[in-house]
Amino acid sequence: MPCTITLAVDVPDIQIRKRKHLEVCLHEPVEFTRLTTGFERYRLRYRALPELALQEVNLSTEFLGKPLRAPFLIGAMTGGEEHGGHVNRALALAAERLGVGMMLGSQRVMLERPQARISFQVREVAPSTLLIGNLGLVQLNKGYGLEHLEQAVELVGADAMALHINPLQEALQVGGDTDFGGLLNKLLDLLPQLPFPVILKEVGHGIGREIARELAHLPFAALDVAGAGGTSWARVEEFVHHGRILHPELVEIGIPTAQALVECRAALPHKPLIASGGIRTGSDAAKALALGAQMVAMARPLLEPALKGPEAVVEWLEDFLTELRVALFAIGARTPAEALGRVERI
Repeated sequence: MPCTITLAVDVPDIQIRKRKHLEVCLHEPVEFTRLTTGFERYRLRYRALPELALQEVNLSTEFLGKPLRAPFLIGAMTGGEEHGGHVNRALALAAERLGVGMMLGSQRVMLERPQARISFQVREVAPSTLLIGNLGLVQLNKGYGLEHLEQAVELVGADAMALHINPLQEALQVGGDTDFGGLLNKLLDLLPQLPFPVILKEVGHGIGREIARELAHLPFAALDVAGAGGTSWARVEEFVHHGRILHPELVEIGIPTAQALVECRAALPHKPLIASGGIRTGSDAAKALALGAQMVAMARPLLEPALKGPEAVVEWLEDFLTELRVALFAIGARTPAEALGRVERI
């Protein structure tokens, strides 16, 4: 039976938009139709004699100073209204049980509408989880500053903050925030003042070598390449506002995830990278680690399980992580770090 979310007429506009995002992601073709992640162009370098036992493969790692049982983040998804709260709670419960991290959806709505805060507050059910807050970088050009970022972290008990970069999505959003000028200088001033780690991330259209080089001198903690090939948030916005795709070329703009990962690793050889954008299997995750990621993240495939409850999320992720473990075993990697380089271009 398909999951359905009913829109309420008395919900404020920004919360209605958040709910429409969920509805569209559940029921419309929001993934790229021509661009792929690029992982199909790589194959893991199989090792017929791995010289280890499967049970020796240890997925545990450390990220942003916190131990994790696997190099995995539940990606930014939702928040700001009732159904988003149910989703976040289910995801947080699953993250706590499995020992993986979780990134919240954009918290702008909870800063502007205090009644929306409860949908983001999951620390009670995930006391030890690596929890990452989330705000749009463009909000620095809309009056946001140090106090807003600190408040977003404090109100949810987050360990870190992700600042997302999404010019194409904003350009296709009715009333979107499209002034992305001067943000590098604002980041340079702001980042040293923040008392918590900051991740810079795209939302699914990719970060390439040019931007990675421009970011190289900034003191951020990690970069999420968030490449193309999975959910196109440009497509999401077109479905939300028009019910159909009006600009089929625009919504396909992006840098494939594998390409973004390779380019950012070359430009930022010592910076922790998160691979997200169209990762759907444990084998995809293994390829991402082999190409230089320290972590992988995923969002949309977990949405429907989250609406069913935390048990469904746990079941989905356990299968994903089992596949990742076996993939590492097949290339002779005892740890995620040992996967680096054990891949070849087809």
